[in-house]
Amino acid sequence: MEFTVQQIADLLQGQVQGDGNATVNQLAKIEEGTPGALSFLSNAKYEPFLYTTGATAVIVSKTLQLKAPVAASLILVEDPYSAFSTLLEVYQQAVAAARQGVEEPCFLGENSTIGERHYRGAFSYIGKNCKIGQGVHIYPNAYIGDNVTIGDNTVIYAGVKIYPDTVIGSHCTLNAGCVIGSDGFGFAPQKDGTYKAIPQTGNVVLGDHVRIGANTTVDCATMGSTLIGTGTKIDNLVQVAHNVEIGKHTVVAAQTAFAGSSKVGNYCTIAGQVGVVGHVSIADRTIVGAKSGISKNIKEEGTFVQGAPAFDYKQNLRAMAVFRKLPELQKQVDELREKL
Repeated sequence: MEFTVQQIADLLQGQVQGDGNATVNQLAKIEEGTPGALSFLSNAKYEPFLYTTGATAVIVSKTLQLKAPVAASLILVEDPYSAFSTLLEVYQQAVAAARQGVEEPCFLGENSTIGERHYRGAFSYIGKNCKIGQGVHIYPNAYIGDNVTIGDNTVIYAGVKIYPDTVIGSHCTLNAGCVIGSDGFGFAPQKDGTYKAIPQTGNVVLGDHVRIGANTTVDCATMGSTLIGTGTKIDNLVQVAHNVEIGKHTVVAAQTAFAGSSKVGNYCTIAGQVGVVGHVSIADRTIVGAKSGISKNIKEEGTFVQGAPAFDYKQNLRAMAVFRKLPELQKQVDELREKL
């Protein structure tokens, strides 16, 4: 596909500085740009490449002050990173729209319906009584159990497993190998030391524009629903246990685990390898640093915590600074003891 620089600018609500009639037909990193390529600049450390890139056009901030002449046409926008993300999204949608139809063999269960403009890959399975919207893409070897609801324009990549009764919103993306609705980890200890499995009778509900990473697992609720709010993005290799509730527009990085019935607010940022114990609540707009352990409620909005157990980020940094000095402090204490 080929577009003029002006067409790209119109799409991004930006302004052209240079040749608006120049054409682009590919995307590239700014340091690897070649004629016909469109790049972007959002990180200041890559600015030197702006003056040497071979790209035909570069998306830059309106506030950028040029330090030298630039051969490429510039598209001036408020936020280059966000603008480029929008462009990638439009490109991805165009590619997806071109893939339609049904590959054989695949299976569609009794009383299940699927909207127009859909794609079903070979060996995909859809159970009974499912309601699947328009423009849904279901890639090969995906499994969708009975009574599942999926909204418009959702993408189910290869090898995804969706258990019965799951509800998935519109414009969601489930990446390869993720499992939605598997049994929660519920076992009742018995007097003889054994464990009895507690039936998990609930489901999982994902809001609109939710993204689930590859090989992430979201367990169904024991009763009721495990909830993932609209706009939330979950990375690869994350465990979301039964009856967990994650709010809207929260981001969760890889290898994080939420124990049963924990609740995470809206607009939170959870970094990698975080552990959250069961039945705790995390307030809106909380930031949790990597490798932290959340063992109690975080009640104040906008808190930044770090550590295991986690506490205030700045206090944690000061504590770590003192920790590094402990051998020296111990030596000083020993010397004082000898003098006394």
